[in-house]
Amino acid sequence: MNLDARNRDRDAHGVMPAWPYPRLVAHRCGGKLAPENTLAGFDACVRHGYSMVEFDAKLSADNRVYLLHDDDLDRTTNGHGPAKVQPWDALAALDAGSWFGAQFDGTRLPTLEQAAERCERDGIFANIEIKPCPGRDVETGERVARAALKLWRSATPLLSSFSFDALAAARDAAPSLPRGMLFETIPADWLAIVRELDCVALHADHTEFTEPLVAQIRAAGLRTLAYTVNDPARARLLAQWGVDLICTDRLDLLTADLL
Repeated sequence: MNLDARNRDRDAHGVMPAWPYPRLVAHRCGGKLAPENTLAGFDACVRHGYSMVEFDAKLSADNRVYLLHDDDLDRTTNGHGPAKVQPWDALAALDAGSWFGAQFDGTRLPTLEQAAERCERDGIFANIEIKPCPGRDVETGERVARAALKLWRSATPLLSSFSFDALAAARDAAPSLPRGMLFETIPADWLAIVRELDCVALHADHTEFTEPLVAQIRAAGLRTLAYTVNDPARARLLAQWGVDLICTDRLDLLTADLL
């Protein structure tokens, strides 16, 4: 039985769905310790004992799935302009590390295949945020989900997105993969939204969560992810409330023994 089926069975059995993921998640692979959405972030995770990463996946102009957060290339690469117009060969040639520090000169944008290989090699779970370029929500959701289903063999990845359409497409393309709906602001109809998408989790800005709300979400049979938590005291409080995943930039401050 997959995670979705267990979630739907909660009302009958009164149990939460199986949950293999650790409490702490490294934001954009390496948080503030490495250039975001690069394989260098995986190295930072290994150094600091992290066993789960979050990263952003989108499509190149020729439909290669790769890691990048922004719609434009300017902030985190030496490229310029919209990412969606660039074929993979052009994206693969960009420097995605020198903006962060000279020691990362020549760091490249990784493909989803490369991220999967690192997860498998280092025993790291993944939260894959589907991050479509404008106008490509459905196509990105579908292609990322299918690729993830094929590439991950031993540790099931958790899919998420702020885009309802992208996550719906992922649900249809790979229904066995668990999903979490992302919210900047949690709406009043959050339960209807996550139910429609057959999600196992609700993901939101950590400032949106209160202890009663976390209890309400858990009572509905759902897990929670809070982003981006960089204060140890706040992380401890969220953990006490029962938040399941705490996504952080500060791998050096938030450690397993802290929680």
